[in-house]
Amino acid sequence: MEAMEKNTILIADDAEINREMLKFIFDEQYSIIEARDGEEAISCIMENSDKICLTFLDLLMPKKSGLDVLRFMNEADYIDFIPVIMITGEATDETDEKAYEYGASDIIYKPFAPNVVMRRAKNIMELFEHRIYLEQKLEKRTRQLRESREKLERSNEFLINALSSVVEFRSLESGEHIQRIKYFTRLLLKHIMEMYPGYGITEEQAALIVNASALHDIGKIAIPDSILLKPGRLSEDEFAEMKKHTMYGCELLEKFKQDDNEFYHYCYDICRYHHERHDGNGYPDNLKGDEIPIWAQVVAIVDVYDALVSKRVYKDPFAAEEAARMIIDGECGEFSPEVLDCFVNAKQELFTMTEDEFSFADVMVR
Repeated sequence: MEAMEKNTILIADDAEINREMLKFIFDEQYSIIEARDGEEAISCIMENSDKICLTFLDLLMPKKSGLDVLRFMNEADYIDFIPVIMITGEATDETDEKAYEYGASDIIYKPFAPNVVMRRAKNIMELFEHRIYLEQKLEKRTRQLRESREKLERSNEFLINALSSVVEFRSLESGEHIQRIKYFTRLLLKHIMEMYPGYGITEEQAALIVNASALHDIGKIAIPDSILLKPGRLSEDEFAEMKKHTMYGCELLEKFKQDDNEFYHYCYDICRYHHERHDGNGYPDNLKGDEIPIWAQVVAIVDVYDALVSKRVYKDPFAAEEAARMIIDGECGEFSPEVLDCFVNAKQELFTMTEDEFSFADVMVR
């Protein structure tokens, strides 16, 4: 219920004369609810919270005091949208401090002047109404921005998948290599984040890395069909040309370079370094150890695993267990101990996903 639709004032006071005085001030403009003790006041608040625009609360009442009621309102979050004015003739510095601590908007001391009470009450209601209006406006704007961002992220992911699928189409692959790489990357990042939090990868960063992994082979667009689709072993010169796909991809990405864009840097690093190896025997820059960004190391190992378990124009697929053994034994190049630890931990999940027949495109949206 919006604040402007609230038109009820709760007057909680055990003295009838005090209730009548406050009722006389406000009953021409507002509906009035009365409570004779603290427990009755709490019941009124719970039953009418969507209508009450202001509560007058006596400090000393039977059953529950005004501070008890105020504490309840604070703990139940009613105080966030129902302003409270404490009415008292026996206040102390300690009770005043407690009242404000629990969320009272104002304290009025008996005896009170009707005009002063009216003015202060009006000011508090207007301030609350304005604050709630601003909060609702901010919440709406935040929701719109979140929806716009999510829509943009979905659009970006669609374009990334479409662009990366061009390579699959040219390579005569099944069309799911990119989805498998993204899924395996997400899985391995989960283990990296759990086992090695020192890398400082957040959930938000992991989502960016997963999307960036789709572009790891984008440079293969520039590789001639005679090499890309060759069914047999590549010659030395052909392999040298094939290895250039890492740099071709970076040249393509640089056309869209944004220095302050985190996603661009993940794309660039993964594209350039996903064939680097921990011992420096990879390409194109022969990086070693931690010189290779961790996100590129993750994509590197899942790319090797997927290549081993997939049918290609030049090979039949290996069984998942055999592919894992080859990677762990270093037959496909050396990976860092940390990445291998996470790979071993994720092994069973990798096997399950490799052997299941359902579409990875469906898995990625679960």
